[in-house]
Amino acid sequence: MPNKKKAENATYFSIIGNTALAGIKGAAGYFGNSYALIADAIESTTDIFSSFLVLFGIKYSNRPADENHPYGHGRAEPLITFFVVGFLITSAAIIAYQSIINISTPHNLPKPWTLYILGGIIIWKEISFRLVMKKAMETNSSSLKADAWHHRSDAITSVAAFIGISIALFFGKGYESADDWAALFASGFIIYNSYLILRPALGEIMDEHLYDTLIEEIRQVSHTVEGVIDTEKCFIRKSGMMYHVDLHATVDAFITVKQGHDIAHKLKDTLRNQLPQLGHVLIHVEPHE
Repeated sequence: MPNKKKAENATYFSIIGNTALAGIKGAAGYFGNSYALIADAIESTTDIFSSFLVLFGIKYSNRPADENHPYGHGRAEPLITFFVVGFLITSAAIIAYQSIINISTPHNLPKPWTLYILGGIIIWKEISFRLVMKKAMETNSSSLKADAWHHRSDAITSVAAFIGISIALFFGKGYESADDWAALFASGFIIYNSYLILRPALGEIMDEHLYDTLIEEIRQVSHTVEGVIDTEKCFIRKSGMMYHVDLHATVDAFITVKQGHDIAHKLKDTLRNQLPQLGHVLIHVEPHE
């Protein structure tokens, strides 16, 4: 299955799952007197919109190159990741604000059955995180990784809610706000996760050097091509799900220009055949005396 299709399917999975969970959490929080669950439902609702953004980014970033975008549209993906992080920070701010208000507002203890709801949610969100992250790694999609971390953040907020409700139920009267404190703690964790998601996307948009393992693979493959004596500089830029490469290859200094040109083309074709994640490959021929 092509990477684009894998990424799109993973995003549809996130949209459907988050929509169902937002409804379940909201209803359980309202009828179960749990503000932590209601806060959880708010985050799941923002996750729905962020997943739609991720889907748009994947579709747009995989559009073919054109006259105005000779390297394709892949840079749209980290830009979409910035918007996704914005949704995460917004949801964290809403949760924190609502939690602070609820802490100072007298209310009833949460219902015990809300713990069963939370237990199921935690398991499901962790499974979702692992499934989506697996697809993100397979497709080299930064925005899909951000979507996966949404699932992990959701699982963490649910764990915090579970702990808070358990404390409130165990200690009883006077501890009604324990789940609100749990929601406040979860909002801080969401902010931290936002940074973890933002950092690699920022590195991608700034062409930061992050691909030592891939460079080593490129050098190993290059040495198998007849006529290539060695490799020198190797620069990599990530764009969407593809990696664009500038590689300096050394060849015999006394061969003809035509022979050097043919070796460069053979090297380029070999690299793209053996490393399908590569997009544009530019070979600069250096003389070896």
